[in-house]
Amino acid sequence: MTSALAAAGVATILVMTGTACSSTTSGSTTSGSTTSGSTTSGSTTSGSTTSDAGQPTTITVAAASSLTDVLSRIGADFMAANPGIEVRFSFAGSSAIAEQIREGAPLDVFASAGMTIMEPLVAESLVGTPTSFATNTLMIAVPPDNPGGVTRLADLSDVSVILCQPQVPCGTAADDMLKTQAIDVSPVSLEPDVRSVLSKIEADEVDAGIVYVTDVRAAGGAVLGIEIPAEANVTTTYQAAAVTATAHAAAATAFVAYLQQPGAQAVLAQAGFGNVR
Repeated sequence: MTSALAAAGVATILVMTGTACSSTTSGSTTSGSTTSGSTTSGSTTSGSTTSDAGQPTTITVAAASSLTDVLSRIGADFMAANPGIEVRFSFAGSSAIAEQIREGAPLDVFASAGMTIMEPLVAESLVGTPTSFATNTLMIAVPPDNPGGVTRLADLSDVSVILCQPQVPCGTAADDMLKTQAIDVSPVSLEPDVRSVLSKIEADEVDAGIVYVTDVRAAGGAVLGIEIPAEANVTTTYQAAAVTATAHAAAATAFVAYLQQPGAQAVLAQAGFGNVR
């Protein structure tokens, strides 16, 4: 499974309960964020889901890059509660993961940013019934010294801006918001996922970008967040579903269900995600 993920251009980090070790195959990590196509893996163990030989059942959870930090923490909690399941996370743009599922990649769970990416997979019977587990909203991110002097959404018309590609949920949400607010923006670059946008802002390559609130929080002091008024903002709903072709349906279903448990919801809230209402 590791070789299949490496072929897709991802990095793999094994996270054990109380211990972390990493072996990177490809991809990179920047300060405060993980770039596109990165992978984190949380090892967990579970009694009722071990194989006949007593080995841990391993599942791969493919998730939107905006979930990189929070799912790594949730994975550690899940494995502590489920001895015998090893969970590996592969993070990328939601649209890219959807294509991987269509191509038969060995994935067990899909956690998507946005419902429009998940809905076609349900219709194609490639994933089971999705569970909504979190929401997120957009925020303008700028370098700490704010070279473009950005203070509001309208300022993006006059500075260099970077956005997610339009087929990616963060790009779709940004496009919808900018069109609704009649703000004309000509991005200097369109990135494959939100963490790629964030990394270029951290590197001071552009004046501003549109990312999620949680990405700004995860970046700490590496970027400055400019709030977008609620009446202009767009909400993205996160969903998770077991992949139909999984060979570990019980473990995959258990992880999806865990995302709605109070412990996981508390971790999501701490990271800045909203509740599903």
